[in-house]
This record gives sequence, C-alpha cells and structure tokens, in this order.
Amino acid sequence: MTASSAQQAPHLGAVRWWLIVVAALIAVMVLVGGATRLTESGLSIVEWKPVTGTLPPLNEAQWAQAFEGYKAIPQYRELNAGMSLAEFKTIFWWEWSHRLLGRVIGAVYLLPFLYFLWRGVLSTELKRRLWLIFALGALQGAVGWWMVASGLTQRTEVSQYRLATHLVLALIIFASIVWTLRRMSARSQPVVPLRLKVSGVALLALTFVQLYFGALVAGLRAGRVYNTWPEIDGAFIPSAARLWFEEPWWRNLFDNTLTVQFEHRMTAYALLILAVLHAIDAMRSRAGAAVTVGAWSLVAAIILQAALGILTLLHQVPIDLALAHQAGAIVVLTLAVLQTERLVARRVGQDRQKLVLPLGQPG
Repeated sequence: MTASSAQQAPHLGAVRWWLIVVAALIAVMVLVGGATRLTESGLSIVEWKPVTGTLPPLNEAQWAQAFEGYKAIPQYRELNAGMSLAEFKTIFWWEWSHRLLGRVIGAVYLLPFLYFLWRGVLSTELKRRLWLIFALGALQGAVGWWMVASGLTQRTEVSQYRLATHLVLALIIFASIVWTLRRMSARSQPVVPLRLKVSGVALLALTFVQLYFGALVAGLRAGRVYNTWPEIDGAFIPSAARLWFEEPWWRNLFDNTLTVQFEHRMTAYALLILAVLHAIDAMRSRAGAAVTVGAWSLVAAIILQAALGILTLLHQVPIDLALAHQAGAIVVLTLAVLQTERLVARRVGQDRQKLVLPLGQPG
C-alpha cells in the first residue's frame, strides 16, 4: 500500500459510514411517513415552521392552540368532529416525529458534509453529487409542505399526486446515496451483453414506476377496496367501462381507485417477469457471480414483496402488513440500484479515484 492509499483509506471509510447512516435514516423516514399516512396523522400540524416547529407544544395552552388549528381544517370537521385532545395528541406525535426526523436527516447530512469540504478531501465529482443530493433534500422539505397544504382547505386528505411526488423524491434521494456508495468501491467491470445492461436499467426504471403507483394507491386508499386476489372487481382484467369511465381518459390512471389498483398489480407482474428474464439472461451470459446473485436476489425480493402486497390487500391494509410492504419496497429498490450500478460500464477504479482524494489534498 502506498503512502497516499494509507492516508485515503481512513477517510474513505468515514465518508462511507456517513452516507450509510444517512441512507438508513431516510429508510426509517419513509416508514414513519407511511405510518403517519396510515394513522391519518399527516394533517395534524397545520403550520410549517422549519425552526420553531422543532419544539412540540410544551404546556396545555400550546396544546389547545395546536388543537384549535386542526379543528379549523376540513378533515376535523368532516371526519374527526368530537375528537378529544388525547386523541389529537396521538396523531400529532406521528406527524411531529416525521417532521423532526426530516430535520435530523438534514443535520446529519449537512454537518459532516461541511466538515469533509473544510478538510478538502472530497473530489470535484463527489462534491457535485453530494451538493445535488443536498439540493434534493432541501426540495423535499418544500414538497412535504406543498403536500400537506393540499389537505388544509378543501380536502379531507392530501392530494395523491403530491403524496406520490413526495415519496418518489425521498426514494430518489435514497437511491442516489446508494449509487454513490457503490461508486466509491473499486471493482472489475463484468463483461456482459448490452441487452443485460438495458434490462437492468429497465428494471430500475420500472421499480420507480411501481413505487409511484403504490403511492397513488396509498393516497386514494385504494388498497381498502377490491380486496380479492388474483381477481379484481370480479375478474382478472376488469371491464373497460369500469377502468376508463372518467374524462379525460388519463385521469383514470391517477384518480380512479379501480384503475390505480389494477395498474399497481399489473406493474408488479411485469416487474417480476422482467426480473426473472434478467436473471436467466445473467446466468446464460455467464456475467459473473456478483451479477447473477444480484439478479436472483432481486427476483426473490420482488416475490416476497408481491406476497406482502397480496396479504396487505386481503387483510384490508393493517398497519403492520402495510409497513412491511413498504419496507419491502425499499429493499427491492436497493437491490435494483445495486444491480444496475454493477452493469453500467466504467473503467476499473476510475470512479473511486474520482470520488475521494487523499487526506489533505484540495478537491
């Protein structure tokens, strides 16, 4: 090992662990957000106070003020009229915890990042990636309030469009961190046919499409209806009249509970079929152990995720199964990111050298 490598190794490990912690916190944040949605807690805080909102109500007068703010929105008047203060506190704590965790993630990301910048140990390429991730995180905070605001005046719940945007953006940030972590490791590039790379990228893209559809299902509470499988609304493929009755036709893809649940199911089948074909192709192409194991691991995760989805549907979305299903989605996304990154062409060690500099070298 050269003197430069010896200097680089400890710092490389610190950067990795920092990003691993941030990614883990984002995964927890997604699950807490799911619980907030399932418990109908997301509209319990009707103001966005990025700094002062860190503290919860500290006395009875502040609790009463927060409760009065909630009473002024349609959700309370139409769904929760007569709710007690104790019941309000339950939903308040879910939403407050979700927002607090977002602030914690921001601090955990920004403070070490500034330290690494100060030490001058991050390359230009890595700094560019990390600043982009930071910008996406700041945008996520604004999108979160944009989502909440949609349910404060005329609706009793947040817009499913904004909910889906909020979730997918969180998972894009998560996937970006996982991708960056992988790029910090020097590995040999497997020799694989172009079609295997294309199917790997298609798997990742389709995974994000499925995550978006899943968020629409959650936003419309579409998992609480049509609780049969494999049939939906009495058939494997419902009638066109039921799937496409809204005008213009494309609104059915986002607003029709039957169509949204159906597209979520069909995309799951397509994702599984594509993953199996990708794994078989990896074996036949002799793409190497890492690629083949990664492909079959993704197949196994998708099968488990599908089983959790079916159980969640059949039992009408109990919170434990719903959160397990959401956790499974994070696992599938992680494996899809890792598999795609393995297949993307690059020179051996090139990205690792570009991403982290020896300790003390200006970046």
